[in-house]
Amino acid sequence: MKPAITYELLHVCKQTGARRGIVHTPHGDIQTPVFMPVGTQATVKSMTPEELKEVGAQIILANTYHLFLRPGHELVKEAGGLHKFMHWDRPILTDSGGFQVFSLGALRTISEEGVEFRSHLDGSKQFLSPEKAMEVENALGADIIMAFDECCPYPSTYEYTKKSMERTTRWAKRCKEAHSRKEDQGLFGIIQGGFYKDLRKQSAEELIKLDFPGYAIGGISVGEPKDEFLDILQYTTPLMPENKPRYLMGVGTPDYLVEAAIAGIDMCDCVIPTRLARHGTAFTSKGKIVVRNAIYERDFNPLDDECDCYACRNYTRAYIRHLVKTNEILGIRLLSIHNIKFLTNLMDKVRIEIERDNLGSFRKEFYRKYGYEQ
Repeated sequence: MKPAITYELLHVCKQTGARRGIVHTPHGDIQTPVFMPVGTQATVKSMTPEELKEVGAQIILANTYHLFLRPGHELVKEAGGLHKFMHWDRPILTDSGGFQVFSLGALRTISEEGVEFRSHLDGSKQFLSPEKAMEVENALGADIIMAFDECCPYPSTYEYTKKSMERTTRWAKRCKEAHSRKEDQGLFGIIQGGFYKDLRKQSAEELIKLDFPGYAIGGISVGEPKDEFLDILQYTTPLMPENKPRYLMGVGTPDYLVEAAIAGIDMCDCVIPTRLARHGTAFTSKGKIVVRNAIYERDFNPLDDECDCYACRNYTRAYIRHLVKTNEILGIRLLSIHNIKFLTNLMDKVRIEIERDNLGSFRKEFYRKYGYEQ
């Protein structure tokens, strides 16, 4: 049987080693490296599917934990799956719910069998196991689904991280056994091990033996300093198979996206573009701006004069500030459209610079212009 998800390597940047490729899925091809907007509740906040296509979104994420609790995976299945339910005909990825469950802290109890937790909605007792996560993700019907894992907090002791990583590996085996839609869903394994290189290596080696169609790096970008993030990213990525997609979970700031590409990552996701929008903040080619600030009250320029999104073509900083200050939904929508377009434009440029064997030089100039430290 042909795998539901395959990876095609097109070019490796001679300057950096970054990869340019294509992930083939049942709902279309994904040009990589790619940024994937997050639609937690089966919607990218404030944006329609048509607007997402206009800004260049190739694939979006939905959240297993949230959809399990509301409206329920059986309802989504009855509706024909996530693609029909949310009117999105391009690829979808669902996470396993692990990160959200483990973020509940005192509201959850971890055992070998799974995780018992209390719903953040109504306090009701719930249970997720590898088998239950697969039942939910199979019902949702995304193209790429993630194995149920444990994401360690930062910092964690070596002993705790080792036990957690080994349990994640056992859960990955159970996920693979329980996954019932191999013909049209690709199940990815998640490499854990915190900030201990020997544990990362062990996790990668054991998961690779299970022969998943793709692999993710979990458990970084969880509040650690940037140098520690880069150290583990650059160590772990080469441990991943070259002939399969490499996914870095929870990363979406412009600098981290560029660094991920240079490390050899193909896919990244984050809620940050829409979250920043809700706080009145925009990415621009010269760095972030907080458009709600008084300095923009009479600024009749677009958010970014190098951007061609709908918001920048038609509206000024002053108007968008007015919308944000008066709590008008349009302000959040325009900032969301712009922020996601900014990141998809960035990844378009990254792919071009990889093909030109020039990504290292692009990084240097981008960092200079954006205001990042080298």
